[in-house]
Amino acid sequence: MLVLTRRVGEKIMIGEDIVITVLKIEGNSVKIGIEAPRYVKILREELYEELKSENIKASEVSKDDLKEVLKNDKGYKRPGASS
Repeated sequence: MLVLTRRVGEKIMIGEDIVITVLKIEGNSVKIGIEAPRYVKILREELYEELKSENIKASEVSKDDLKEVLKNDKGYKRPGASS
């Protein structure tokens, strides 16, 4: 881990197109601004972990759950079944 000391108004460059600026320091809290291209996702760690956890849960669908969904889907036809 790279550790840097910055003062209010000072910046950190990440690559050529990401700029982090220290905006305000108040006691135990630091307010930062991040400039980055739109395609770069920027998430607080707790949101990232929550999203990751939800994605893992969503991927753990059982075969029985899938069979039930497919059984109840009126438009579903098994592969090879005639119309």
